[in-house]
Amino acid sequence: MEITPKSRFWLRAQGIASTLLFLAVIGTLAWLSTRYEHQSDWTASGRNTLTEDSRKLLAELEEPVRITAFVRDNNPLRKSIEELVARYQRVKPDIQLEYVNPDTDPEQVRELGIGFDGELLLRYQGRSEKVQQLNEQQLSNALLRLAGQGERWILFLAGHGERDPLGTANHDLGQFGQELRRMGLQVQSLNLTQHPSIPDNARLLVIASPQVDYLPGEVRLIRDHIQHGGNLLWLAEPGGRMGLAPIAEDLGLEFLPGRIVDATTALFGIQNPDFVLIPEYLPHPVTRELRSITLFPGSLALEARSEAPWVADPLLTTLERAWTELGPLEGDIQYDADTDERPGPLDIAMAFSREDRMDADGQARQQRLVVIGDGDFLSNQYLGNGANLDLGVNLIRWLSHDDAFIAIRPRSAPDTQLQLGRSAQAVIAFGFLFVLPGLLLLSGLVIWLRRRGR
Repeated sequence: MEITPKSRFWLRAQGIASTLLFLAVIGTLAWLSTRYEHQSDWTASGRNTLTEDSRKLLAELEEPVRITAFVRDNNPLRKSIEELVARYQRVKPDIQLEYVNPDTDPEQVRELGIGFDGELLLRYQGRSEKVQQLNEQQLSNALLRLAGQGERWILFLAGHGERDPLGTANHDLGQFGQELRRMGLQVQSLNLTQHPSIPDNARLLVIASPQVDYLPGEVRLIRDHIQHGGNLLWLAEPGGRMGLAPIAEDLGLEFLPGRIVDATTALFGIQNPDFVLIPEYLPHPVTRELRSITLFPGSLALEARSEAPWVADPLLTTLERAWTELGPLEGDIQYDADTDERPGPLDIAMAFSREDRMDADGQARQQRLVVIGDGDFLSNQYLGNGANLDLGVNLIRWLSHDDAFIAIRPRSAPDTQLQLGRSAQAVIAFGFLFVLPGLLLLSGLVIWLRRRGR
């Protein structure tokens, strides 16, 4: 081809046009990237995207979700929180994430009961949930609980010296009641002598450590509530049964005499021997997410006979070093095998359930009851110890059937490492050191010879 000034002009024009066209395409793509977004997860297990269950859950949330992360400014957890929440924001853009430094706002941290650096507080439709473990399963399950619709009434019996769910005294349950209200639960006291009936819409009835005997008519109302499928939380105390022995007989439940003591608690700075520490938990939905110890001051030991239709499961069990003390808690206390004292391990909480019971909505569901030989662990004085608050919240969730759970299996990451044998390593090393440079030199030599031959 003969190169003339005219052909040279057209070649330059074509080059300029190609450059302008290329720049126009790049500019158009850049503009489109600001208007539209598309992301792809090419990992083998899809670990950077939400599961189908989580996406379906987000599709059901019609209003915005507000997430507050309580984490210090220089904590590496911030990046992990941003990455986790970003997966949800890609599906539901109106999820808002904000940070609060616990060091600069200690009053808010104390008011909300935040106990861990990196803890999340989720708010939706006036309800709130806390997340302490940063993973999809925990966050999605918290959103699932927040999505629960309808009023959920938790009734605390009153009029017999019970602990007040909104009281401020040390023995009351005011802080626990406020936590339940933040969860969107309707907490209300009920005096059966003033209102001789238990409403059908009560999700849960709570008997919180009465000090005076119930009247026979009140006991009959409680038994009718249980007979018709109602759920119950009974916080007992050392002493008499306060007229509630017929309910224990219906359940096949026996309260062992004496108090549970553990003299070795002095090693942990606890001087009262009747303080019981529970460091490990039996497998149960109530204790599934507990990671810390729980503290029970002044507890009773329980023993349940397996009688149909109830199924009794031990919920909280002491260590072997505990026993039931029948004598006064003075001086040198030790287990006496020649008496009716029982050695540990001892059960201080029992969960009862039976299937196919009709609830207030006329639907068949599992009926649930929990009896605990102590009520102090939820009081204002001891609620902040260990995982006491978490245990109380889990109890309310399970008993009120607010424990729907999304099981998300951990996703493996098989594509994060490349394992090569010695032969493969040798081929790659030889190729990069000799073959690839040789090909480059050969292609350069061929191009040079061709241009020289023109």
